[in-house]
Amino acid sequence: MNQPPTIVIFGAAVRPDGQPSATLRRRVAAATRFARRFPAGQFIPTGGVGRFGPSEASVMADQLRQAVLSGWSIRLEDTATDTLSSIRAVRRMLRPGAPVYAATSAYHLPRCLLLFWLAGIAARPCPPPPEPAAARWRRRWYWRLREVPAIPYDAALVLWLRLLGRL
Repeated sequence: MNQPPTIVIFGAAVRPDGQPSATLRRRVAAATRFARRFPAGQFIPTGGVGRFGPSEASVMADQLRQAVLSGWSIRLEDTATDTLSSIRAVRRMLRPGAPVYAATSAYHLPRCLLLFWLAGIAARPCPPPPEPAAARWRRRWYWRLREVPAIPYDAALVLWLRLLGRL
């Protein structure tokens, strides 16, 4: 029996007024576009309270409710403070056997998929949101280059946590 999918949406900044940042809006929009391929499933928006409240997950949940996708449920993971803690928390929330999709920005997707894989979850990518044409090249490359040390660092932490039985 095929199980409905789970789409994990990774958080991004919340603005000082409590509204989603442009990145957060784009990630949720990409996830909802992808979700329309399926009749039902669940979203797990992830992300705790950053510099400004409310939590990234709750802001995304508000956006998801506005998208009105019938047949889809929303389960918040609002404790995570970074990508690795998101993976760890979501791992405990997943339904056994359900397909898992990661929704995030293109630069962040390889790390999310690798960490899921190292955590024993065969996650697949949601098509990432397009980068805005007006985005300055320095800003785009900043985020891409930031992933270079983050990928091996987080991968090593996942392997260490697995070894200790604390994943």
